[in-house]
Amino acid sequence: MLKKIVAFTPLFGAVTFPLIVPITISKFGVNYGILSALVISSLWFIAMLRTSEMPH
Repeated sequence: MLKKIVAFTPLFGAVTFPLIVPITISKFGVNYGILSALVISSLWFIAMLRTSEMPH
C-alpha cells in the first residue's frame, strides 16, 4: 500500500499544480494564484518528504 502512495505522490503534484494555479489566476486574480501555488507546492513538498524511501 505504501509503495502505491510513494508512486502516486509525484504524479499528483505534477498534475495538480499546472491545473489549479492557472484556473485560480483566471478566476480570482494573480494574488490568489500565487497563494495557491505556494500552498500546493508546500503541501506537495511535505508529502514528498513524508513518503520518501531511503535506500538501505
